[in-house]
Amino acid sequence: MYKLNILDKISIVLVLIGAINWGIIGILNKNIVAILVSNSYILLRIIYIAIFVAAINLIILPFRCGIKTFKN
Repeated sequence: MYKLNILDKISIVLVLIGAINWGIIGILNKNIVAILVSNSYILLRIIYIAIFVAAINLIILPFRCGIKTFKN
């Protein structure tokens, strides 16, 4: 069994924040992340880049764990 490190745990939280934010954008047309950072363009870009890196980390996670999903 693979033990998640701190980067993996942070990645899960960031991707969940991103998913919830996109859901709220789709339902209510409100960008919660932009509201929280007072529409600061630089901070918004940094947060979205961090969420992107976290998503890439989670895509790579099954390969690091050694999970073989399509093997019989």
